[in-house]
Amino acid sequence: MIKVLIAEDNAVNRELLRELLEARGYTVVEACDGQEALHLIEQAQPDILLLDIGMPVLDGFAVVRKIRENPRLATLPVLAVTAYAMQGDREKILNSGFDGYLSKPISAVALAEQLEPLLSKRPGRSAAPNQSYESQASEKTRAASVMLDGGTNLE
Repeated sequence: MIKVLIAEDNAVNRELLRELLEARGYTVVEACDGQEALHLIEQAQPDILLLDIGMPVLDGFAVVRKIRENPRLATLPVLAVTAYAMQGDREKILNSGFDGYLSKPISAVALAEQLEPLLSKRPGRSAAPNQSYESQASEKTRAASVMLDGGTNLE
């Protein structure tokens, strides 16, 4: 089973991401700040990290820098999940060591489009469980996704 670590300081965003990921069959581990994320990477050994940029203790840039400096962790795919969506932000983020970029508000379709190619690069891993989002997601998850896709920005 594919294990995803979400590092996000906003509880509502963490819950939405967790529900979207669990609906697709992933196992989810959660961290509230960058320092906790680094600890959980060592402990839980996730297949991918979904990392917010603006977090307390250590921001996303500091976390990804520490990951890339550690030979045991350097190949971990890291997807930025952020409200930073101004011109140039995507390039800055990708040039900082992130493998992918997903802007908030979070879309279930965009999340899947970012996750699948990153997970398929991991040795011995398939891209995703064979479960469609629509057939597995709860009404609550779909409603939350629609609400966020409608423009509510939760950073």
